[in-house]
Amino acid sequence: MRQWDDMIARTLAAMGLACAVGAAVAVPTQAEQARLWDEVGRVAVKGPADVALLDQAVLHVPAGEIFVPQPQADRLLDLFGNPGSNPDMPGLILPRDPKASWFMPVRFQATGYIKDDDARTWNADEMLRSLETGTDEQNREREKAGVPAMEVTGWSEPPRYDGATHRLAWALSSRVAGAKDDAPRLVNYNTYALGRDGYLMMNLVTALSDLPALKPVAEQQLAALEFNAGKRYADFDAKTDRTAAYGLSTLIVGITQPRLGFIPAAQAFAAQSMKAILLAVVLLAAVAFIFWRRKQRRTPVPPFVHTVADAPGSARPAVDVDLGDDAASADTGRRPA
Repeated sequence: MRQWDDMIARTLAAMGLACAVGAAVAVPTQAEQARLWDEVGRVAVKGPADVALLDQAVLHVPAGEIFVPQPQADRLLDLFGNPGSNPDMPGLILPRDPKASWFMPVRFQATGYIKDDDARTWNADEMLRSLETGTDEQNREREKAGVPAMEVTGWSEPPRYDGATHRLAWALSSRVAGAKDDAPRLVNYNTYALGRDGYLMMNLVTALSDLPALKPVAEQQLAALEFNAGKRYADFDAKTDRTAAYGLSTLIVGITQPRLGFIPAAQAFAAQSMKAILLAVVLLAAVAFIFWRRKQRRTPVPPFVHTVADAPGSARPAVDVDLGDDAASADTGRRPA
């Protein structure tokens, strides 16, 4: 167990986040992980399959991925250090490949219809300056909380909006303030699908170096969203429907929160996405340790890793599986079928 703790600590430190987590991250025992992953494996929907997202849309889960619904999605986040309820999150998308390095929460914000006409005139450089200013302001709060300051290092993907499909994507890279130029950088690849009542949002958090390989994954998820008839952006009725008090650019440079009013989106990035970043790092550290320990001891991969990898479809119960083929695919780099 000490080796597990040390491996996670080293991984967090390498990404410049160990001090951000500190003693707050309680590493779950292997038994706790096994129990939850077993439960997740029983309820997870394995692609290809269609999953209803509230009353708003359908997610066409592709082959090679699974969708973890509530309440197991909340329990999974809780297990990795993010306790609390997420009523705006229908679930999580996870890869079936246990060596893959990403996950994506799916959220719906009932903001009302968001006008997109400002997308024709926005200026990416001005937006970046606004995000940098917001990050500087948020760093004062982070300092009070004993959390390392962050700095925005630029666009990894400038805001890009498709007016035909009403899809928005953008990515901002960041790192711990004062880190060396060659220090690992983080990126939050943000994708949005606009609908009649609000928008669906999926964020992929990863290392900047992994973005080129994982960007197609995020784009695939965005394309896999389909609003229900009557909930599409084109179904908006100006006479009866609620309209958001802000435009599309607000999803990038600022958000509106109850009791807080308008605040820079960089603050939301720091306050909300850092949890996802830390979760991702802890999860990746755990998986990395499993394969490292397996190489050292030549022991089988713990079954909970493959519980999700072999999650059953929603129509049939969970079954025990032979881990031999998956173990071989992990060693050779092949993706399990």
